[in-house]
Amino acid sequence: MKQPREPILNVPAIVVATIAALVLVHVARALLFTPEQDIDFLAEFAFTPARYAGPLAGQFPGGLGADIWTFLTYALIHADLVHLGVNVAWLLPFGSAVARRLGPLRFLCLFAVTSAAGALAQLAAHWGDAELMIGASAAISGLMGAAVRFVFQRGGPLGLWAARDADAFRVPAASLAASLREPRILIFLLVWFGTNLAAGMGTLSMPGGEQAVAWEAHIGGFLAGLLLFALFDPVDQKHDDVTVM
Repeated sequence: MKQPREPILNVPAIVVATIAALVLVHVARALLFTPEQDIDFLAEFAFTPARYAGPLAGQFPGGLGADIWTFLTYALIHADLVHLGVNVAWLLPFGSAVARRLGPLRFLCLFAVTSAAGALAQLAAHWGDAELMIGASAAISGLMGAAVRFVFQRGGPLGLWAARDADAFRVPAASLAASLREPRILIFLLVWFGTNLAAGMGTLSMPGGEQAVAWEAHIGGFLAGLLLFALFDPVDQKHDDVTVM
């Protein structure tokens, strides 16, 4: 009998398109822009708290439009190939799981919301700071937070009795309260938060470590995905008495 293919190996088209967009932006910057043009591009499309407060407020290009779109566009820009490659490596498994459950439109909406949540967290933590923030890490962290709500469920892709078909990504999700009582989820959260805090404090070396790690943005995106998941989920939720496997 022919064995079914693992769903995780069949990357959804919307995830492929997202990765293609990230690569296209990076290639365009590397091959088409002069250093001066790249600086102008970053000033208009990267995110920086200094755009909204401090002595540089109102002096960035793009005006009101950029004040809004930089909450999203920063996620499409990466510092170098290592930065891009690491984010793509995390986007493939978690983005694929979430896209299979939510579908393309909901996936893009969640990606956008968690990107904006990451920028808001960075703005709150670094009010008036002139350092630019780029990268899809906050949005990918949000996809991780969303995935936590269903991947460990009975019959889910990481459940103890994991299914091997599309139904594994459509199992009802536990409530947030029930999820936070599951030991494996708690371990995942402790490791994830601990890693980000250690990276932010400089006690853990990260790929592309010459750039500061925007760990506050990662946490903002993750919490948005974890807490807002039900608003995007098309599958009926379970109640608090559910057993997460």
